[in-house]
Amino acid sequence: MTRIGQAVMLLHGGDREEARNRFRSLWSEIGECGQALHRCTLAHYMADTQDDAGDELAWDLRALAAAEGLTGELSADRRDASAVRAFFPSLHLNLAADYLKLQRFGAARTHLDRAWEAVGALEDDGYGGGVRAAIGRLEQQLRETGTGE
Repeated sequence: MTRIGQAVMLLHGGDREEARNRFRSLWSEIGECGQALHRCTLAHYMADTQDDAGDELAWDLRALAAAEGLTGELSADRRDASAVRAFFPSLHLNLAADYLKLQRFGAARTHLDRAWEAVGALEDDGYGGGVRAAIGRLEQQLRETGTGE
């Protein structure tokens, strides 16, 4: 997780290419069989380094699949499982945004609805408020396409 965090710092510092290279290297180490938390975190941020919307979608789908696996792994630990549930609004928000970029409006609506359904897991803090606001903004964008119902 430390190395993932270091690459995230590069990404947030504006060095997408170096972050992508480091994420790619880490992914080759942990791959599809690594710990679900590592796969979820890595795929979530790797998606943000992609130039192609289809590639971004593929990484966001990997992040969601890993989070779903993580929920199963942590079902015995309620506190950790609760923390994982807080990932889902953001993961579905990212997928909705990906599908909107790809003009797959039905899929965007499905994931936006799932994001709304999952917001109860968010705390009333800066992160939770930010995710809720971002879901609201994407809701408005989808409505503006005329396909957002």
